[in-house]
Amino acid sequence: MDLNHPWTEYTFVAFDTETSGAWPIGCDIVEFGAVKWQGGKEIDQIQMLFKPREPMTDFIIGIHGITNEMVEQAPPISQEIRRIGDFFRGAVSMAHHAPFDLGFVTIDLEANGVALPEEPALCTSLLSRKLIHGTPNHKLQTLVQHLGIDGGSAHRALDDARSCLQVGLKCFETLGPEATLEQILKTQEKRLFWKDYQILKGATPLIKTISEAIREKAVFHFVYDKGHDFRGAKPMGIVRNPDGDFMQALCMKDGIAKRFYLSKIKDFKQL
Repeated sequence: MDLNHPWTEYTFVAFDTETSGAWPIGCDIVEFGAVKWQGGKEIDQIQMLFKPREPMTDFIIGIHGITNEMVEQAPPISQEIRRIGDFFRGAVSMAHHAPFDLGFVTIDLEANGVALPEEPALCTSLLSRKLIHGTPNHKLQTLVQHLGIDGGSAHRALDDARSCLQVGLKCFETLGPEATLEQILKTQEKRLFWKDYQILKGATPLIKTISEAIREKAVFHFVYDKGHDFRGAKPMGIVRNPDGDFMQALCMKDGIAKRFYLSKIKDFKQL
């Protein structure tokens, strides 16, 4: 994709996911929402509910308000993932805290053999920190209130996707109508591409073993950082992150959920 045209000439898809938990592989998307912008206006939208592999906890339901009853008759995401992939095709994607949403959607795309978007992705959280000032924080709902956006129902995928789009457009407008996509990406600083969130394709033995432990709810034994002895932890998910990929896992020694960076795992045992 040529990145040197004014942003007004591109197609954008703002999207959001609501999930059964915080960690990819171990948790599932239960709602996907997206809006498509082109030529100065919203031209399309998509919203779907999905049934996760396991029932959601009351804590998770309290975040987004999607109950187990609401998704009981919903299809698994595998039945609709090609439609989602098609919706992104040819567009620059954006999400608020994009690495989270990219991580979840990428896993479902690659697990079902759907090609990943090749266009770069934008994070409205990163952009707003550079371009929107005077707010106590840069959470989506804080920005919605600060900018006077009609945010609809917070923590529902379609309304949050539409709010994300409006925040993104505000950031673009701050840079000016002649600002190029390349200038926007430079402002964001961190480059986000879908391919960087792949876990299944070309997975290393380490990632394969952690993924197996997640699926089987098994204890993973490994040597970490400057330690010399094997320790045990029950992995909950793997997160691809621009600042370093990590495993979120429940430490067997103290029962505390911790972040273990994959680059610091020096040795491990196959299950």
